[in-house]
Amino acid sequence: MPPHRDVALGHTSSVGSSAQQGHHHIHLTRQIGIKVLGRASTRTDRPFSWINARSPNAVPGRPVICGRKYRHPAATRPTAGAPKEAAISEFGPAHAALADTYIGEDAVLTYARAQAARTGIRAIGPSGGACLRLLAAALDAKAVAEIGTGTGVSGLYLLRGMRSDGVLTTVDAEPVRQQLAREAYHAAGFAPNRSRFIPGRALEVLPRLADRQYDLVFCDGDPAESQEYLAESLRLLRPGGMVCFEGVFQEGRLADPDDGDPQTDAVRELVRDIRESDRLLPALLPVSDGLLCAVKR
Repeated sequence: MPPHRDVALGHTSSVGSSAQQGHHHIHLTRQIGIKVLGRASTRTDRPFSWINARSPNAVPGRPVICGRKYRHPAATRPTAGAPKEAAISEFGPAHAALADTYIGEDAVLTYARAQAARTGIRAIGPSGGACLRLLAAALDAKAVAEIGTGTGVSGLYLLRGMRSDGVLTTVDAEPVRQQLAREAYHAAGFAPNRSRFIPGRALEVLPRLADRQYDLVFCDGDPAESQEYLAESLRLLRPGGMVCFEGVFQEGRLADPDDGDPQTDAVRELVRDIRESDRLLPALLPVSDGLLCAVKR
């Protein structure tokens, strides 16, 4: 494979072999039994509705699809001799933690997350990280740009989803954090040429990166600068590439109409502009603190 070159910066990253990576696998085995109850009709001519809480058989907040109520877990009995399984008949905030515990994190991720807490920054949650890894793998990403290195939590997930010769370019204003991330990548078995660290403010560094050379841009920087990040991302991405913004729920402030601080208003504007853009195909994923993703058409 030819080396990856960023023309504007003049950097070249050679390709590392898979043997160089030498991932240190720490197996975390979890057994989660899930039983889906109440199959919904495939008809689309009847709208989604909610159970009337005044009905004698209603469970407040439990949905009805096509007029059929989800069955209560007690209404389903396992067949003779079958092992008991955990039954999940509804989903809400109380169950969202399942997405964070579904995959599990190894010792390197646990350490990087602890370092983030020690330095006073919030890292992406396990469910959001797993989505980043999945998206990087689905894109077969070779070049990824990250705004906000932190202590390396999101970078580890991205590197584990990218192709074996992929290069992560990560930008952060704090070199000390980048050093912690560098150590985490090394501990995870990634060769030094798999990542490129650029210290500095994102809006000063991003204009120096080459146009249409990236498969994925992950934005986890200052929410007040989200619109500028979006504009730079559209320039950096190849057609079919993806941009992702972390933390768009703003810890619940996004959905609060009475919360009008400038940072939250900037994120509201970002969410609206991405949704209404004819250049982007978006989806808002309810993982971690909200992961807004969009494919560049």
